[in-house]
Amino acid sequence: MIEKVLRAIFTLLFTVLGVVLAGQLIPTLESVAQDTFWVHSFLGITIVSLLITVGGALLGLGIGLLVAPFLQRRLFSFASWGENMLAGISFSDLLLGVAGLLIGLLIAGLLGVAFANVPLIGPYVGIVLSIVIGYTCMHLAVSQKQQLAAIYNNLRAAGKEKEYTEENSTYGKLLDTSVIIDGRIADIARTGFLEGPLAVPVFVLEELQHIADSADVLKRNRGRRGLDILNEMQKKKIIAIHIVTEDFDELTEVDSKLIKLAQRHRVPVVTNDYNLNKVAELQGVTVLNMNDLANAVKPVVIPGEMMYVQVIKAGKEEGQGVAYLDDGTMIVIDHGYPHLGEEISVIVTSVLQTSAGKMIFARVEDSGS
Repeated sequence: MIEKVLRAIFTLLFTVLGVVLAGQLIPTLESVAQDTFWVHSFLGITIVSLLITVGGALLGLGIGLLVAPFLQRRLFSFASWGENMLAGISFSDLLLGVAGLLIGLLIAGLLGVAFANVPLIGPYVGIVLSIVIGYTCMHLAVSQKQQLAAIYNNLRAAGKEKEYTEENSTYGKLLDTSVIIDGRIADIARTGFLEGPLAVPVFVLEELQHIADSADVLKRNRGRRGLDILNEMQKKKIIAIHIVTEDFDELTEVDSKLIKLAQRHRVPVVTNDYNLNKVAELQGVTVLNMNDLANAVKPVVIPGEMMYVQVIKAGKEEGQGVAYLDDGTMIVIDHGYPHLGEEISVIVTSVLQTSAGKMIFARVEDSGS
């Protein structure tokens, strides 16, 4: 089908070309045939011009019918050659080459204006510059594609980082109910190690209010303590705190709402809740666990190190004594029960790190190995 269409187009073009060329001969032939029968007009057109036009059209049509198949085959051959040549070029290289060529032609055009009025060579300088600069820019764009891709990726990363920073500056870190009730968040904020702002979702405040209104005395005191800590941090301006009114009515669990809010705005969650910690990590949410921080800043002890402690109570096993460090770390002392209430020297035998914290095992210094 496409072959027939191309042949018809080529034939039509030659027919039109024949009519145009014949029209160039009409004035000359009319002057030669002046005062003859051939210059009589018919419907405003002279006989000679009508004959010349029809003859040119028929001649162009005939040449078109003869030449069209050859031109159609040559066009297909050229298209096949171009397709084979471009087959080894990736689409990205092609785009880069075209972009480089356009930039080169633009630069050459601007430079060519400066040489336009130079005698003799002025008109040709622009052509030479277009060829040289166009090819140079096209070659550079294709050969330096890795560097250009790196620059593009860096710009995208910078844009995302800016977007992320602006978003973080609005929402900061989301506080969970457990970390507010805990109270250590205010102490950490005072030290300056915790960057703000801190965000408290409205559904967390509602949970705090429900805990503060509980019939259970312990829960009620914990809820009120959490509200008092937030008020203190706001009034004393220890760190920037704002309330997030965004809520998810389709969800009922506070933890689910907190995770969804953190996912939507790509912000971390500060919590002490072990289960929330695990679920949030599984869903790709960054978690800042206050217990992990507390364990990280506890004194580091190694087996063989000597410590001076007071035995507070008996251990679970026979003959064991229990002591505590200032930060609350438990020390289980083998053969420490006979020294109950005494301050003794012990040697660390092992250290156990659990999810609840760190536990140190030791023996009395003079009890032998």
